[in-house]
Amino acid sequence: MICGYNGPETFCDREIELQKLRNAVANGRNITLLAERRIGKTGLIRHLFNGLSMEDACPCIYVDIFATSNLAEFTARFAEAIIGSLDSQIDKAIEAASRFFKGFRPGITIDIVTGAPTVSFGLQPQIVESTLKECFAYLGKHGNCVVAIDEFQQIANYPEKGVEAMLRSYVQFLPEVRFVFAGSRHHMMAEMFSSAKRPFYNSTQTLPLDRIDREKYYLFAKRFMDEISVDFSYDVFVMLYSMFDGITWYVQTVMNRLYERQSATEKDVRLVIEDLIHEKSWEFATVLNSLPEGAQRLVKAVAKEGKVKEITSGSFIAAHSLKGSSSVHLSLKRLIDDEVLYRCEDGYVVYDRLFGFWLSRL
Repeated sequence: MICGYNGPETFCDREIELQKLRNAVANGRNITLLAERRIGKTGLIRHLFNGLSMEDACPCIYVDIFATSNLAEFTARFAEAIIGSLDSQIDKAIEAASRFFKGFRPGITIDIVTGAPTVSFGLQPQIVESTLKECFAYLGKHGNCVVAIDEFQQIANYPEKGVEAMLRSYVQFLPEVRFVFAGSRHHMMAEMFSSAKRPFYNSTQTLPLDRIDREKYYLFAKRFMDEISVDFSYDVFVMLYSMFDGITWYVQTVMNRLYERQSATEKDVRLVIEDLIHEKSWEFATVLNSLPEGAQRLVKAVAKEGKVKEITSGSFIAAHSLKGSSSVHLSLKRLIDDEVLYRCEDGYVVYDRLFGFWLSRL
């Protein structure tokens, strides 16, 4: 059982969401895709792209901007993605780089497996905005294609002013290009797309992505276990699904290890989880030690509870010997900004569930 997306045969469910995405693309609507990290939004995008590329011959471009911190980094990442996707031949890629991207110093390498060009750029800082405009002009010249920008909320953190307005002004004049704006920070994405004060207000169809249905997920996983004659009971799967609150990445990772073990009992599940925690223990210790003392105490308390609805309540603070509510508020902001804690619909949880298990034992 393979981790990550590896074609339609390894993709579980999401038929409704996939059809909504396909309908939006076919009917000229841009999409805001909202999902907690590790829930499967990137896999869904790749699944959509697989179908569009195979059935509709539609060029599809994926850009992950999670690691970008300013407009220049966004522009370089964006340009590298669109040239690599829209120009399959090396001469076309070079021509495009020289004709459209005058602010770049292109460097082009060839993928030894696919033969496709990979373009990297050295961007001249003084002409970032004009180069970004060239990127969108390049998309407009090509016409029909789909562009997915993952972790789109990052642009709200850029130091430059007016980035949202600039991008919106380019997007709205590309009628043949469909955009999927995917993000994992719900409050930031909601503000960007539902506030009348923001440039992207009411410009997209919103599609929230929830957990995969437990029964459908079990039947999907059991099919792979049946292929190697491994008994995999529904009760064991329910235990696994519940431990990780149905978050796809964790369930899939454990299932991959169970498949490797060719055994899937409750004991196997617990042993696999122990192995995963042990493998990442040094990383977890580094993250914890990087936090101020107040934040360390708070994240440990949340981990021991599993989920905390009223994080500033007197009972929670007293139960874990925390300082006052003002101190908790300060630590909470740091932990959310660093994506150590996450606010879900019914409370606060440790974002990395394995990290949470590790913390709960301290």
